[in-house]
Parts: sequence; structure tokens; C-alpha cells
Amino acid sequence: MKFETSAGPVDFTPTRLIVAGWTGRDRAAVQHHIDELAAIGVPAPSTVPLYYQCAPALLTQENAIQVLGGETSGEAEPFLAKIDGTIWLGLASDQTDRALETYSVAHSKQICEKPVANTLWRYDEVVDHLDQLELCSWIKENDEWASYQKGTLASILPLASLMDGTTFENDTAMLCGTLPAIGGVRPGADFKMSLHDAVMKRTIEWSYGTAVLKAIA
Repeated sequence: MKFETSAGPVDFTPTRLIVAGWTGRDRAAVQHHIDELAAIGVPAPSTVPLYYQCAPALLTQENAIQVLGGETSGEAEPFLAKIDGTIWLGLASDQTDRALETYSVAHSKQICEKPVANTLWRYDEVVDHLDQLELCSWIKENDEWASYQKGTLASILPLASLMDGTTFENDTAMLCGTLPAIGGVRPGADFKMSLHDAVMKRTIEWSYGTAVLKAIA
């Protein structure tokens, strides 16, 4: 993958991909969500937060992905990458198969590609105001963009604690959890997302489309 940064272009070939789940900072709200999902058959996590292991090849900078069946949806997440000892912050979508979640959340994460924006910020440039960064996403419904997620990183566990909770070595990438979906989780063929830094007056943006492959038994 190739990224634009304030220091010029950066190449990154990750050897490990972590998808952190259940990372909400409000632990009571996280437990409520776990209970809600359990009621519809989604297994509860063994620990909170939980670090799902996924294939690095799932990361993509293409503007179109293909999924199996119509039950997948995206979710905007902070994206961390450690490259030659430097930690970078970016933006990614954890496209997930919601039907497969009822069997295994880990399997539902692994089956979908993870679109990643092509811009990175140095982590040390934003670490003192991370909670002020605004994360947003939109899905296209009835040919119009509808707000799907909106909030700040203050709703997610501190990124430093997420890195401390696992082995975050060189060539590791991590998706760091997300915000609740406005109006509930639902599929959207077109997805766009942004990470806005009001302090340094800059924004990372990315969008992609999803083509559905027919599940043939």
C-alpha cells in the first residue's frame, strides 16, 4: 500500500492485521450492546476489548470491493500502522458480514476486505488531541448520502491503551473500533468516511462501492 504523508509518500506492506473490537470507552454501553447481540444469536466476546486476527491481504485501497451476499456493512475506524518504528494514524472501514456474525464474529471479520484511505498522519502530531478528532461515515440510501456514524475518538478507548493491549510491532496494522450506527446497522452499497482534525485543520476522506456476489450453494 502507498500513503501520502506530511513527510512524503510512504510504502507499507503489513505482515500482521489486528481488528480491535468492543473498544467503546463507556463499558456499560459496551455490555448493553453485547447483551443485545447475544439476544439475536451473536456470541459474546471472550475478553473486552478483543483483538481479532485477520489476514493483512484484506487491506485494500481500491475504490470498489466485492462481498458474498447482501448482509455486509462498513464501519469507519481509526487505523494505526507501525512502519520503521514510526506510528501513523489513518482511516479504514471494517466491512463485516452481519449474517456470519451470528456464527462467529472472527469469521465475519475475515471474510470481507478492509478499505483504507491513502493518507496517514504521524501519531505524535495528534496524540495530544486525539479525543477531539471527529469520525464520520455516510451510506447511500435512495440515491442520497445519509449520515451513518458521527462522533469523536473520545468514545473509543485511548489508542495508546489499545496498542499496549497487544503486540504492536513494526509492520503491524490495526483497526481500532468504531462508533454506533445512526438508525442501526444496515447494508449500504456505497460508503464514505472521514476523519477530521479541527486543531490542525485537515481531513482524511475515503469512499468505496460494494458489489454483491450471489451466494451459490
